[in-house]
Amino acid sequence: MNTFKILLEKLFKFAIVGLSGIVVDFSITWLLKEKIKLNKYISNTIGFSVAVTTNFFLNYIWTFKNSNSNITADFQIFFIITIVGLLLNNLFIYLMHGIKKYNFYFAKATAVILVFAWNFTANYFFNFHAVSK
Repeated sequence: MNTFKILLEKLFKFAIVGLSGIVVDFSITWLLKEKIKLNKYISNTIGFSVAVTTNFFLNYIWTFKNSNSNITADFQIFFIITIVGLLLNNLFIYLMHGIKKYNFYFAKATAVILVFAWNFTANYFFNFHAVSK
């Protein structure tokens, strides 16, 4: 399989995993923010964090087929990339919702799309780049 086709396949799988993460993220964020009445940024951080953890394992096993590497080291790199993604996520939400006054969930959805680009690129080139399956 050529490199471009492999990249597209991984991007597609990463997107599917990302969609499952969005469901987890939004569900937890909504539950904590709307039902438990936690601060929206704390709720967002918890929802984002749970989704990222589940996404790591799905991407590790399915997207990048990385079962032969050091899972602890891969998770540490994934976590660092995710922390940057979380900061970007909260920044985008703050700019769109806190300053521009867009709907919170619209701002969150936009942030998810923007952070997806960061997460895939950083994980593909800096975390799972050695995997050729």
